[in-house]
Amino acid sequence: MITNKHNSAAFDVLSDSFDKMVADLDFVVSTLQKKQLIEFVLLINKWNKAYNLTSVRDPHDMLIKHIFDSIVVSPHLQGTHFADIGTGAGLPGIPLAIMNPDKTFLLIDSLGKRVRFIRQSLYELKISNVTAIQTRVEDLKLEKPLDGVLSRAFASLRDMLHWCQYLTDENGTFLALKGQVNQLELDEIPTGFKVVDCINLGVPNFQGERHLIKVKKTK
Repeated sequence: MITNKHNSAAFDVLSDSFDKMVADLDFVVSTLQKKQLIEFVLLINKWNKAYNLTSVRDPHDMLIKHIFDSIVVSPHLQGTHFADIGTGAGLPGIPLAIMNPDKTFLLIDSLGKRVRFIRQSLYELKISNVTAIQTRVEDLKLEKPLDGVLSRAFASLRDMLHWCQYLTDENGTFLALKGQVNQLELDEIPTGFKVVDCINLGVPNFQGERHLIKVKKTK
């Protein structure tokens, strides 16, 4: 994908930042994964001008707020089949797919321009374990329950569980990426669901709190 000196220089700058931040993680990122993750940032930055994919404009900030904020969830994925609801620019789905080539990810968004960007990114980054679909989550039809349903900026926890409840069964897990834990939001979880874990995510260089809330259906 990197075909000119400008992109090559941008890659090198991000590579240095990446190496500093990855040292704070307790899991390994391979050379290929690092390359794909940085190239994904460059793609977001390139398309952002026309498609307005994210309010984050600086590639270095994207590395922190989009890439590392996504991949810190990787050790907490249990199972092999996942959906990323309201994926936007492909977050956290694409970074997690890069980190987990043995798992499959279904990326759902209702905006066509976002899905077009995701599909182009999959092509350029040679990612084969992701399917992107333009639809509303309530219109999504699945043949079998998923192992996990991811949500990064889709909705409140209550709304996420309401719209996504049919995507998995009591064996699956709803994984909501949040900032500070809002007790009021937790108290509004519908009947039939329970919070099974609330994990403080250590995102390198991130200013503020990040948490992963795991929810399961009650039997």
